[in-house]
Amino acid sequence: VQLQASGGGLVQAGGSLRLSCAASGSGLRLNVIEWYRQAPGKQRELVASITSGGSTSYSDSVKGRFTISRDNAKNTAFLQMNSLEPEDTAVYLCSADWYQDVAGTISVGRDWGQGTQVTVSS
Repeated sequence: VQLQASGGGLVQAGGSLRLSCAASGSGLRLNVIEWYRQAPGKQRELVASITSGGSTSYSDSVKGRFTISRDNAKNTAFLQMNSLEPEDTAVYLCSADWYQDVAGTISVGRDWGQGTQVTVSS
């Protein structure tokens, strides 16, 4: 299972970006999807998560500014980031727990995307 994160870039403080995390693989179903971020010299931080049923949770640092969503039919998750601050600058990574049924052979696992850089200028 491959996860592809995209949508990062350079934005001014107060601006917005929308990140995408797309999973590819036949017979695939994603369960919990999470967005993390890692800034230089800092620990990886869980930013937001969403269950297969659509329940969401957020870190206090982004609550009210970021929104996580998903399109189950396309095995894709999104992170809408508004009111961005320089402190949001980091590499953003997605991870997903998945279930795969290929011709009756069941697999489960968890994978990570490669990360996408978000830079917020002041």
